[in-house]
Amino acid sequence: MRRIEQAAIKSGKVTGLELMERAGSGVVEAIIKEWPELKATSHRAVVLCGPGNNGGDGFVVARLLKEKGWQVELFLYGDPDKLPPDARVNYERWMASGNSVSEFHARVGAAASEAEIDVVIDALFGTGLTRGLPDDIGKCAQSFELNRAPGRADRAPRIVAVDIPSGISSDTGDIVPNGRFRNAFHADLTVTFHSKKIGHSRGAGLERSGHVVVKDIGL
Repeated sequence: MRRIEQAAIKSGKVTGLELMERAGSGVVEAIIKEWPELKATSHRAVVLCGPGNNGGDGFVVARLLKEKGWQVELFLYGDPDKLPPDARVNYERWMASGNSVSEFHARVGAAASEAEIDVVIDALFGTGLTRGLPDDIGKCAQSFELNRAPGRADRAPRIVAVDIPSGISSDTGDIVPNGRFRNAFHADLTVTFHSKKIGHSRGAGLERSGHVVVKDIGL
């Protein structure tokens, strides 16, 4: 996928920013198609953005949901000054509209359920993940997993993964370990781009990806 994207950008037919915008738009389209009742306004979303281009996709999703009238709270894991160029542009677009960014913390998962959030966007880590989730993100993922327990699921927010649930290897479908701990997000809907990845169809990735939707972004 990296080679395909780089070739498209190098050809001059598309820019990285255009691909990011198409990806974010594809996620929003998939959410509305998956849950048509969310087409109306006045819903609530939490968007979790990581330090790379997956986080950049998340900024696009947040902006487009806000434009639809949603209440959106955005958390960034990492330093905005260290975001890749395209992700940084979308961070600045989000901020320029008078929005704010909160620093990620481990209790985001528990707080989202207590606040009865409708949708949580996992745009933390995409297909390039090579090491396990940091402890605070792992604890957040555990909180969301606890929400799936019988008797609690009716209050649990819908989890939407951008490209692949954070913590899952896109090459193997395994949960990437962090020392002795193995944590990963468990999505109800995963929106990936161009084609499915190996990790969507194997091991923990098969279970935790939920319904996988492939969006064409013009590659």
